[in-house]
Amino acid sequence: GTSPESIDMAEDRKSFQQMLQKLGLVQPANDTATDLEQALEIANRIGYPVVVRPSYVLGGRAMKIVYDDSGLRDFMEEAVHVAEGHPILIDKFLQDATEIDVDAVSDGELTVIGGIMEHIEEAGIHSGDSACVLPPRTIPEEILEQIKDATKAMARELKVIGLMNVQYAVKDGQLYVLEVNPRASRTVPFVSKATGVPLAKIATKVMLGKSLADQGFTEEVHIDHVAVKESVFPFRRFPGVDVVLGPEMKSTGEVMGIDSDFGMAFAKSQQGAGLFLPTSGTAFLSVKQSDKEALLPIAKALVKAGFDITATEGTAEFLNKHGVKAKRVYKVSEGRPNVIDLMKNGKINLVINTPSGRKKTRSDSYYLRRTCLDYDVPYFTTIAGAKAAAEAITALQNRELEVKPLQDYYHSSK
Repeated sequence: GTSPESIDMAEDRKSFQQMLQKLGLVQPANDTATDLEQALEIANRIGYPVVVRPSYVLGGRAMKIVYDDSGLRDFMEEAVHVAEGHPILIDKFLQDATEIDVDAVSDGELTVIGGIMEHIEEAGIHSGDSACVLPPRTIPEEILEQIKDATKAMARELKVIGLMNVQYAVKDGQLYVLEVNPRASRTVPFVSKATGVPLAKIATKVMLGKSLADQGFTEEVHIDHVAVKESVFPFRRFPGVDVVLGPEMKSTGEVMGIDSDFGMAFAKSQQGAGLFLPTSGTAFLSVKQSDKEALLPIAKALVKAGFDITATEGTAEFLNKHGVKAKRVYKVSEGRPNVIDLMKNGKINLVINTPSGRKKTRSDSYYLRRTCLDYDVPYFTTIAGAKAAAEAITALQNRELEVKPLQDYYHSSK
């Protein structure tokens, strides 16, 4: 398989940076620090927000997005402890970027793309927690070609023998390389199930000396259907834990929804994860200021689907001003009856809430999310997730949910 030297080249920040420069690939501005003073200098030079993480850890352990010096001081203490002497990695955080996961297999000569997945949640949520869709939905063909070329170039440079996972971000038409893992990723079972290609088996034979050509796997499989991977979380078992997602992984399992279109595939993935989307009733909307414009088409789609809209003061005012009828409801901190009371009485069927950083707002949002969990109310904490949910609800209204064997999907792929 892939040599320890190659694994170290992908993991060591300086070596990785040199490799990307040699290949003409771009990564977010970054540097490494071994103490707090260095970290503060780097963060101020790169510009906040930044992502801080230890090297050589899995699952995004101790990984945070920080927005100022005081946040960096808090997180460096934990990160230095977890890093055990290895440098701390500091990257510029790409806000509102689309994240991409790629699984590929290489035999040293030939590299074949197993699958290119587009994350539904924006960059900043751990790839193990984000829902993703195969094939990608919104990535332009030109960027997809860049992704394929970059993946093959890095596999050659790293002399990968076996599986490799690459995480990219796309922002304002620019492709960024986030990280490369010359090993199997948690997405391999999903890609294999979605495409009908046993990537782990193929990679194992490659590691034992059998080339991809010998195995007849020389080209990427293109599918005509849509597969959505959704994560499963253990929040019910941990009373008091907040359900908001971030760069540290929280999920403990995954499910897949598969269908001929995205809306129904996403609906199936939610059901697999235990979240049954309503097709009627009342939706409660409360989003931070920067999300209000993006919420508008989602609210309109829900009204078109027959939902009544309730919202907190700021969101209700914005929606009513833009032609979407929304009834104002109190936040927890504003009095009663509030949104929690309505949920406990079964009068809210769907919640869309994007929390802001303000302390009181965070507290309100926390009680809201925990009540959703306790009363089985479907909830979405990102605009991207809410948009996908609205599409799924429309799909469920327009046709019956149906199932068929995986093999029937594979037969139509090429």
